[in-house]
Amino acid sequence: MISPHAIVESKQIGNNVAIGEFAIVRDGAVLGDNVIVHPYVLINGGVTVANDVEIFPGALLGKEPKGAGALARTPKFTRRVVIGAGCSIGPHVVIFYDVEIGDSTLLGDGASVREGCRIGSRCIISRYVTINYETRIGNRTKVMDNTHVTGKCIIGDDVFISLQVGMANDKGAGRQQFNETELRGPSIDDGATIGVGAILLPGVRIGSGAVVAAGSLVNKDVASNTVVAGSPARFVRRTDE
Repeated sequence: MISPHAIVESKQIGNNVAIGEFAIVRDGAVLGDNVIVHPYVLINGGVTVANDVEIFPGALLGKEPKGAGALARTPKFTRRVVIGAGCSIGPHVVIFYDVEIGDSTLLGDGASVREGCRIGSRCIISRYVTINYETRIGNRTKVMDNTHVTGKCIIGDDVFISLQVGMANDKGAGRQQFNETELRGPSIDDGATIGVGAILLPGVRIGSGAVVAAGSLVNKDVASNTVVAGSPARFVRRTDE
């Protein structure tokens, strides 16, 4: 059912679609079958939503990145968003253009995904998580509340990142002249665990199956299947001990 108070410009609407009052679906958007669009959602042109997706009130799909003259870099993007089948897009989620999200992934309330990001299937991107530009996240990975995933991160499959984790990608901390080629976020390999409140500095690699303890400051690579803790983080033991 499409509310008479909704604005639906697109002709590419699937079967059994529900669109709530004051939602806007722009020309060029594509909605699959059984999609539920709650009130006050904005879906811009170039956005493709697969079957069985639910989009909660206030979400914005297809935001154009603009720097207002303040950004040191010029955003690069294509005007497309792909949302996989069975996803749940929470209230007030903002998904920028040039984003792909796999099947059955959950984006919690207020989450933000910047341009150039790719997120796999069956992930949880929890409440108020920010995922900055050109980040890659694998399948079945969970990122908990209020975590900031910095730009140009690479995160593997089956990773668990706890709440309020911070990451950085600029060794100059913004004091040096901007050089995008030198920016590099952390890399987190398959099956790693990052504890609550940990801080990952630019370019560090967390090996597969590694555990970073809560509150740790990681300033160098962490070997696979090891536990590190402290500030700076130091080796504690192997995970098989």
